[in-house]
Amino acid sequence: MWEGAQSSRCIANQQILLKTIRRSIGSLFALTSLFLANISDAADLSAAEIFTDGMVLQQQMDVPVWGNASAGDTIQVNFGGQETTATVDQAGKWMAKLSPMKASAESRTMVISSQVSGSSFQVSNVLVGEVWLCAGQSNMAWTLSKLTAKPNPQSEYEPLADYLHNEIQTANDPLLRQFAVVGVASPGKEVTSIRGKSGWLAAVQGNTGDFSGTGYFFGRELRTQLGVPVGLVYSNRGGTEIEPWIPKREYLNTAEGKAFYENETAKLAPAAMKQHQAAYQKKLAVWKQQAAAAKAAGKRAPRKPSDTFNANRIPAALYNGFIHSLAPYAMQGTIWYQGESNTNYRTEHYRDSMLALINGWRSHWGQETFYFIWCQLANKHAANAEPIDQDNWAEIQNQQREVLALTDDTGMAVLNDIGEANNIHPKNKVGAGKRLALWALKQAYGQELVCSGPLYNSAHVDGIRVIVTFDHVGSGLMVGNKYLMEPTEAVQVPLQRFQIRGADKQWQWAEAKIVGADTVAVWHPNIPAPVEVRYAWSANPEGANLYNKEGLPASLFKATVE
Repeated sequence: MWEGAQSSRCIANQQILLKTIRRSIGSLFALTSLFLANISDAADLSAAEIFTDGMVLQQQMDVPVWGNASAGDTIQVNFGGQETTATVDQAGKWMAKLSPMKASAESRTMVISSQVSGSSFQVSNVLVGEVWLCAGQSNMAWTLSKLTAKPNPQSEYEPLADYLHNEIQTANDPLLRQFAVVGVASPGKEVTSIRGKSGWLAAVQGNTGDFSGTGYFFGRELRTQLGVPVGLVYSNRGGTEIEPWIPKREYLNTAEGKAFYENETAKLAPAAMKQHQAAYQKKLAVWKQQAAAAKAAGKRAPRKPSDTFNANRIPAALYNGFIHSLAPYAMQGTIWYQGESNTNYRTEHYRDSMLALINGWRSHWGQETFYFIWCQLANKHAANAEPIDQDNWAEIQNQQREVLALTDDTGMAVLNDIGEANNIHPKNKVGAGKRLALWALKQAYGQELVCSGPLYNSAHVDGIRVIVTFDHVGSGLMVGNKYLMEPTEAVQVPLQRFQIRGADKQWQWAEAKIVGADTVAVWHPNIPAPVEVRYAWSANPEGANLYNKEGLPASLFKATVE
């Protein structure tokens, strides 16, 4: 009996032991789950990729900081003596705002933490200064390294290549930094996440060659003049028109814009894509036969046909993939270098497209002020010996000039004296960057300086002469000569590249003379009643020599006179 009772007690003890083990396992499992949950929470907490080590924050402006975390969490951002919080919404997104700060070259740390999970991370080596977006096509995308490619032997541009090579080797400015965006065309969908090529890079040896050439010399000039850290956000795609950089909502504002957008995006429909691929395959099959025949005959094969569908050309595709995710990162505005591709595509619409681009980006950033400064196309192609009626390069340049009068807080760097006839990527980005910076220093920073060469103001007839007045004449007009990076020098030669025409509509080279601080008289002895005047109207107006005494060139223009 005793043995039976003992057996019963043993069984009971075993059952108690099993329950204890189960409870222990359950507690361990709960602790493990909690630990894993905390790891998950830590993984959920993140900031947009532009908020990484070495970043530059905009001074004297509210600075949004944003990212992702678990819904309902409270995120705290600590930086420069400030502490600000934000609640994570149901989509898992949060945004906090730092109050305006003074510029600081002190390397400081930003701490971002979760008040629910206790997880946190740091962003180190953070500076406060001036931030600008550098956007456009290849002349903004071209890096200093690419620009150092040697021109033909004995080329007049070889000193530029040598200068750029030396700059890459000797630059040492840790307060000038660049963040290069990695993007892809995204037809129809706005990308919300930012991808960087290699984080924030300082302009020191080993890094400088990767800087946008135009952006680098713009930033270098701001560093020299302002003495504060400068951050450049570099977002470009070579060989692109302006249309894909414009937000979709801007197209929908007008019936014409909406029709264009819908017609172009219809090319993405499955049936249209299938039809396109079928047509391409037919071309490819014909080419293969031709190539085989050429090989058998010992001849050179014809060029392989390309797949002509280009997602980069779809309206809004590059805005979606390269620009949308960057806002609302606080910055002064953008410098823009683009237009070459539109000399062969919708040229007549460029002015309206630029306005839509500027309005669309400003609306997206939602800042009180967002400056927009662009490069007018540089001179390119062979110079024309006679006046020509149609020049799409000049048409784009003129529309770029016209935009200046149509919206505030804008600027335009005239480059018609520092391009290269045989190089669509001219090496003198030193001049391009500095001329962009002059507009920024004047517009954004209120410096009293001459920011532009002469810009057309008005014209009227006085006898057989057309009297043209200019803005931005600085200390006065002069006839000048510019060579590479050397300062423009005053020369005693006649003005060139002015043209007028009368009722017969035939353009003629005209005589021209500076007759006042801001005035030029233009005439032709055989045109007694001129009706139009223009200057430097050519893709390459070789010899155009109207400058102000500060050494900045006049823009081309075309005007009707009375």
